[in-house]
Amino acid sequence: MNLSTDVMPVTFDPSLEREEPSEATTIAELVKTFVGMARTVADTEGHAFRAVHAKGQGLLRGKLTVSGGLPAIFAQGLFAEPVTYDTLVRLSSPPAEQLPDSVSTPRALALKVLGVPGERLPEALGPDAQDFLMVNGPAFSRPDPRGFLKDVKLLASTTEKSPRGKEVLSAVLRGAEHVLEAVGAESGKLKSLGGHPKAHPLGDTYFSQTPYLFGPYIAKFSLQPVSPALTALTGESMDADGDDAQRVSVARFMSGQTAPVEWALRVQLCVNTDEMPIEDASVEWPEDMSPWVTVATLSVAPQDSWQGDATQAEEDALAFSPWNALAAHRPLGGVNRARKIVMAASREFRSAFNRCPIHDPARSQGPA
Repeated sequence: MNLSTDVMPVTFDPSLEREEPSEATTIAELVKTFVGMARTVADTEGHAFRAVHAKGQGLLRGKLTVSGGLPAIFAQGLFAEPVTYDTLVRLSSPPAEQLPDSVSTPRALALKVLGVPGERLPEALGPDAQDFLMVNGPAFSRPDPRGFLKDVKLLASTTEKSPRGKEVLSAVLRGAEHVLEAVGAESGKLKSLGGHPKAHPLGDTYFSQTPYLFGPYIAKFSLQPVSPALTALTGESMDADGDDAQRVSVARFMSGQTAPVEWALRVQLCVNTDEMPIEDASVEWPEDMSPWVTVATLSVAPQDSWQGDATQAEEDALAFSPWNALAAHRPLGGVNRARKIVMAASREFRSAFNRCPIHDPARSQGPA
């Protein structure tokens, strides 16, 4: 789209973030629940995985090229200069278990940009990486940590219990979701519980769902497929079956390409905090008020996206966090405040159980 300067973004003010009186108690309960799920899985399987989005579906190396000629309001933080960075891309699916892909939960994509200069947050995991965590839906399932805790407790009650029962439930929920979509509606709740359509993950558009600083402004991020080979997968079924259908489908696609494929990294600036709230992550920000604008391009060359135990070992040593970031892109809102504490606790448990230090990878190159 044209990079219009007609958008008048809201300048961030600390008063826009408002912590609920019970938030600390809620976050402590989230930590207890998430680490409890991770411990249940670890004790059952003999290996600690992430407390959420545990199943890796592909680990890719790519390049992120920041667009040149961006208007000043979009040339912020990581996007201030037209340079190219090395990246890691992790595709995954929740929950805490290594469930068969017949239980079709939402998909996630984590992007780690390496060798990024600039002031970093105190919570950053390493010296120079910027992480973006996204899910294939534009809004979070709940507005705040308190609402999210209800879903997490339900999820915890089913961890490592009857995978076959979850497959049946997932099929029922997918059927219900199909009926809703046929009449022009959809349910984030049904999708989060296992009713997500079984489409190819590389055809999906991914969203940060929660807001972040964007220099002096406020924004959400999105990664949209733009290469014809990727857009052809949008809404299409996977070309593999079985417990690891996503992993196999991604691997077949990436190894079968003859040229790099590309995604657009996009930004949506907040222009009205009433209709584009900071503290309610369940609200989809209206595109007619502030359209998505491409600020960089992610390019991934043909490669082997999953190499068995070697990739699992690499995943074990990696962590992705929205707080592994430049100060210019600090996460905002209650859901992100909860993530800071919950994800740190999950990392600590996973590292200790597996006896595997977690760290950002060394970059192979700096900005080009």
